[in-house]
Amino acid sequence: MLSVKNINQYYGGSHILRDVSLEAHPGKVTVLLGRNGVGKTTLLKSLMGLVPIKAGSIEFNGKSIHGATPYQRARAGIGFVPQGREIFARLTVEENLRMGLAYKSSSTPIPAELFELFPVLRQMLGRRGGDLSGGQQQQLAIARALAAQPGLLILDEPTEGIQPSIIKDIGRVIRRLAGRGDMAILLVEQYYDFARELADDYLVMERGEFIARGLGKDMETDGVRQRVAI
Repeated sequence: MLSVKNINQYYGGSHILRDVSLEAHPGKVTVLLGRNGVGKTTLLKSLMGLVPIKAGSIEFNGKSIHGATPYQRARAGIGFVPQGREIFARLTVEENLRMGLAYKSSSTPIPAELFELFPVLRQMLGRRGGDLSGGQQQQLAIARALAAQPGLLILDEPTEGIQPSIIKDIGRVIRRLAGRGDMAILLVEQYYDFARELADDYLVMERGEFIARGLGKDMETDGVRQRVAI
């Protein structure tokens, strides 16, 4: 579903991404791990068109999206949950969810599945996003990205600053989405145990390039914990 080949990206004179290649497949969770500052978030922003790549190619569903804008990529079926959630604090939960449907008809209903995945959101439809707890905001951010029913879901550190009970809930949702078989999931994560539990495939990034990759079931024997330890 997603095919990235040899992309490079620079900030000023700094070479941030170095010949990065990866694939994400329907029904699988691809986990990207690495310490702070190695280029993980820059990679995700490059995939969404928020920062331009200098070289390489990005294909989604067999079509190049190299020159596509972020909103064109979203319309093509890529959902993005940024680090820090970035919900609209002054809008209600319902309005935030409808932002995920912004390019569709105003009569398009909010998918009922979102409330099956995150029951707490149904109870808080009229509450402002800024009044939710951090964990509830993260659930809202994921639901907003899912509202348009994307084929690829990209999550940037969804467990950051979240209480353990909601981390478990988010993990169950990710596994359920992958289990449907029609969605690819790319997960950037620093919480090793969470990543290991979900990963079908893993990638380890260091200084803007992948230094290890393999099957999620092999993460322990491949020594991934040691590679990403701070």
